[in-house]
Parts: sequence; C-alpha cells; structure tokens
Amino acid sequence: MSKEHRPLLMRANRLLGANLVEHNLVKIEDLENANEKLIEIVAGEQPRQSTILGILAYDMKVLKEDDVLHHLVESEGVGLVDLRDYEVPEDSKKGLDVGACWATWTVPFDREEDFHFVATAYYLSPAVRTFWEKHLSGPIIWFGTTLEGIADYLEKLPIDHANAPVLPVPIPVPVAPTK
Repeated sequence: MSKEHRPLLMRANRLLGANLVEHNLVKIEDLENANEKLIEIVAGEQPRQSTILGILAYDMKVLKEDDVLHHLVESEGVGLVDLRDYEVPEDSKKGLDVGACWATWTVPFDREEDFHFVATAYYLSPAVRTFWEKHLSGPIIWFGTTLEGIADYLEKLPIDHANAPVLPVPIPVPVAPTK
C-alpha cells in the first residue's frame, strides 16, 4: 500500500469497524482484537490482508459478509451487484485510482449520464463514501458487494500490475482440528 493511500485505508477500516459495532454486527471486543491484527498487518507491509472486514469474517470468523450485505439492503436501502459477469465500459476504467480502490474496497463500475455506479464492500464506512463523493463528479448510486467481488474486479483490470498492490481477498484455509 502506498504511503499516499495508507491514511485513507486506516480511516476507512476504523469507521467501518465502528459502524459494524453500532449496528450490532460485531462485538466491541472482537473489533478491538481485529484492529490489533490490522495494525500488525499494515505495519508488516501485507496489503493483501489490510481489511478489517476480511479479518472479522475470514480470520476471526465472528462476522459473515452476507450479514453485512443483508444489513445494507434492509437498513440502508442499498442494492447489491455482482461484478464478475458485468461488462465494465472502458471509460469507467480510465484514470481509475486503483490504490484508492484497494484502500476503500470500492470501485466505480459504470456511468449513466451524470450518475456514477459504485460498488463497495465498505459502504458502512463514512470515510469511503465521503472520499468517492469528492473524487467523482456527479451523483453516486451505491451498490454493496463482497470483498471477493472487488478483488476479482481489480485484479482483472488491464493496468500495470508491477506498480499496483495485489490485494486479493483473504481466503479461509481449512485448519485440521487439534487434539
């Protein structure tokens, strides 16, 4: 993660975590533990794993992404999108700040007249919404999606991957039970 995007990443994760607690999706104790892990991950230059949502859902297993998406639909009135089979227009890819996309787990994926269609796994983070509202000109129509959906989308972009962070979603690894 570039130094330029690190403050955005930290703020996005901090505010997402606070809202997950506020909406009773995780316990404060679990968030505190996840925040400690996130700080270690960011300090260790492991940008792939730099997501509080991923830590809570896949590492600690105290939250399901489906529960967050269900909350977005039911309580926030946000629609959902699966970008895997979505044909993204070329003009939506031009000039895209990929570092900001990874830091916020968000991608603008289409535009219709003045409206931007934006998919995010971090809708509950006001820092994410504020960043993209300032970054994009015109109104935004928000959609919720999964960490995996964002990662797959960003990894398929035809960009110079040598200079971009590679941050796929942490995939849970089955662990054999200990005796």
